[in-house]
Amino acid sequence: MSTLITNIGELTTNARPEPDEGPADDRLGTLHDAAVLIEDGRIAWVGASGDAPAHADEVVDAGGRAVIPGFVDSHSHLVFGGDRAAEFEARMAGQKYAAGGIRSTVAATRAASDDELRERLRGFVRELLTQGTTTVEIKSGYGLDVATEEKLVRLAAEVTPEVTYLGAHVVPAEYADDHDGYVDLVVGDMLDACAPHARWVDVFCETGAFTVAQSRRVLEAGIARGLKPRVHASQLGPGEGVRMAVELGAASVDHGTYLTDDDIAVLAASDTVLTLLPGVEFSTRQPYPDARRLIDAGVTVAIACDTNPGSSFTSSMPFCIAVAVRDMRMTVAEAVWAATAGGAAALHRDDIGVIAPGKRADLVLLDAPTRVHLAYRPGVPLVKQIWKDGVEAL
Repeated sequence: MSTLITNIGELTTNARPEPDEGPADDRLGTLHDAAVLIEDGRIAWVGASGDAPAHADEVVDAGGRAVIPGFVDSHSHLVFGGDRAAEFEARMAGQKYAAGGIRSTVAATRAASDDELRERLRGFVRELLTQGTTTVEIKSGYGLDVATEEKLVRLAAEVTPEVTYLGAHVVPAEYADDHDGYVDLVVGDMLDACAPHARWVDVFCETGAFTVAQSRRVLEAGIARGLKPRVHASQLGPGEGVRMAVELGAASVDHGTYLTDDDIAVLAASDTVLTLLPGVEFSTRQPYPDARRLIDAGVTVAIACDTNPGSSFTSSMPFCIAVAVRDMRMTVAEAVWAATAGGAAALHRDDIGVIAPGKRADLVLLDAPTRVHLAYRPGVPLVKQIWKDGVEAL
């Protein structure tokens, strides 16, 4: 099956052009009056509409609209029970955000059945897809016991290959006086149950969650079981989590709300991606990270939604792009790259987040002439059509 999308007014490929094809600093590899040929779920050809192949099973006229790669959301917590609207309301009234609120979701998640969690999870995945997200990473972390954590990673694996074991989210109430005992469980029986369903291991290295020493132990145990590390760090205050993450070769450090100059230098000299989560700062009223400072220092930056019931209950990557542009000092081009190719880098994927021959055919047709409208028209549904693995999904 082949599909030709033609008459694309602005095509964001994320493939850096050759010197004679455009500005050397255009990371987005922008083409105008372009076309894309999809064959058997992959990109087969990209170029000018006038040079497009003559035959395809289906021809789609983009009508001068913009096409971008599907968003890659590299940080989400989509499997959970319950609701924390009251907590959000309290924060808006002045209450400070703290990691301990996670425990209320744990109770609701433990009480939910497989079918209840599965149905809600699939609803969230559909919600993401309609807003242009074609790849999503999903973490556990709302079970905090062996049986429930295993259930969460198993259900997540039904909808994505990017599953993260986050048994070390916070210490549950029953281990309130024995944090190290809980870490024993996380690196022992819980890891044994969850590792077969996961690709990644994560830890919340933060005041009120896990110390650097505990976090290192969790990550090293996961690495020994073949899982790749990623880290929550520097969300609630500065700490040593960034340096630890880079030392262990973490794919990404997520949050980075409070970064020191040393953190930034360490990240810039590494292959670790710094994943910004604009929805969190929007929802918690914490200060926004300065993405301009990070990018100018040479840090690779991704953007993700961090969809979760406590600190960022949004699944809209366009919303996060708009916030990143307005409040984190990113250009539109940088934000779109961070939400596509940046997310792919945070997942160690080179087959998504880019529109080029041989890559997966995950594309989004915007009902707009340019990607700038993603930030220019915040809150407006601009996704007109989606292809996931070459199949029309919207």
